[in-house]
Amino acid sequence: MKDLFKIATGSVIGREHQRLGKNNQDAYYLLSNEDYTIAVVCDGCGSGSNSEVGAKIGAKLVVETIATHLKYGLDQPNFWDNIRLNLLSQFETFVNILSQENERKEFIYNYFLFTIVGVIITPNKTVIFAIGDGVIFVNETQFLIETFANNAPPYLAYGLCNYPELSQFKIYHELDTNKVESILIGTDGVKDLILAENRNFPGKSENIGHISQFWQNDNYFRNPDLIRRKLSLINREIIKPDWLNQTLQKDVGLLLDDTTFIVIKRKD
Repeated sequence: MKDLFKIATGSVIGREHQRLGKNNQDAYYLLSNEDYTIAVVCDGCGSGSNSEVGAKIGAKLVVETIATHLKYGLDQPNFWDNIRLNLLSQFETFVNILSQENERKEFIYNYFLFTIVGVIITPNKTVIFAIGDGVIFVNETQFLIETFANNAPPYLAYGLCNYPELSQFKIYHELDTNKVESILIGTDGVKDLILAENRNFPGKSENIGHISQFWQNDNYFRNPDLIRRKLSLINREIIKPDWLNQTLQKDVGLLLDDTTFIVIKRKD
């Protein structure tokens, strides 16, 4: 699939996490070869003390586990349940090694709660899937992931805590791969980016613009760091003097939450 599609990525820490001295709790991972493209973004639970660790480990494990199962075909019976059980088994190995029995649940909650939004592209079929919240665009159309009460989405690792119903993969869209022109998958911080389209960059008079720029403008695919740089400009804090009133004027970053996405576009 790497001969048919080009890929760009970017991530920036959210303003609130900067204020609290936390790390960026988002992560992403992808694999692309002649047989498939698999890409995933993960968002660590904000209340978990170290959920960025699980998000980074989990993003890679999800992609590589899917790649292993793809050898047997995307349409094999129980494809998603087999992946879910395989991932939970791998998570459990980490938990058993790194925590004591009486710390097990606390360890899972602090390290291994993260949402998943991903895409699989094979020569014939493309599937967009998720556990939890996030953002999906396919061919200019946004596919809404439901919001969750009290900002408490389901997590895959809940399957280790006797909540299997909260650890299920959900398919949000399927289509023939020959109909795919562009795809964007992102963490829920991308919602702030969408809402900021008519606002200016902090400290500038330049408009941020619509999210479609990220799959329409080929510069983002030519320069692998351009998305991150743009997100950083959107989220920087600018302090400048107001000489007339003898005060300091502060423009804050516009992305409250960590913001991460992967964009895929068919090559010309």
